Amino acid sequence: MEHKICAVEVHDLTVAYDTTPVLWDIDLEIPKGSLAAIVGPNGAGKTTLIKAMLGLIKPLSGEVLFFANEQNAHKNDIAYVPQSGSVDWDFPATALDIVTMGRYGRLGWLRRPGKAEKQMALEMLDKVGMLGFASRQISQLSGGQQQRVFLARALIQQAEIYLMDEPFKGVDAQTEKAFVVLLKELKRQGKTVIVVHHDLQTVTEYFDWVTLINLKIIANGPVAETYNEANLNRTYKGHGIRLKEVV
Repeated sequence: MEHKICAVEVHDLTVAYDTTPVLWDIDLEIPKGSLAAIVGPNGAGKTTLIKAMLGLIKPLSGEVLFFANEQNAHKNDIAYVPQSGSVDWDFPATALDIVTMGRYGRLGWLRRPGKAEKQMALEMLDKVGMLGFASRQISQLSGGQQQRVFLARALIQQAEIYLMDEPFKGVDAQTEKAFVVLLKELKRQGKTVIVVHHDLQTVTEYFDWVTLINLKIIANGPVAETYNEANLNRTYKGHGIRLKEVV
């Protein structure tokens, strides 16, 4: 990756649960300003890779660098949208509360969010089409609406790198298209967006960079060069996928 600044570098990363390896000897670089997909079959380690990047899982070996520095050096420059199934939706908070929480990293825990942060949160809710639901309890929202709120929480962080774990899962087609517009806007601003993605049909339409993974890295690079039938066959071998319909 000559002449390109790496937003994320992963070196020799191995992660195991108990004694079972989940990721094996991962080496990976994602350039700054990419809209990148992480693609692979169920159980391939996609979510584990995202969590290891964030420091939420301690690897057996290896390191993760953001802009050539250790994880902690850039913790306020990274926003995370978790999988919807991993969130406690009964948490007693409104949509506005959830989005405002995205500013805590910038404010520090001793400073309470004020008028400026609330106004910014309302603007982010408006951006994702949820302004009319600002005072609604998060548990009373549909799955697609909850995902919009968590995207707004990520946007308000004004991060340099956005890590999103299947943000399109369970949302309708209209919400998905709206999300893609926002992600492409982040890319135009020079941000780096990394998305765990499961729909093979839309990779070439949505993304410019792709990482194909199945416990180890199968291929990593620009979509135009990397997302092909040979690499998909290697990634999904034994999963019964009809690849000729994808590429």
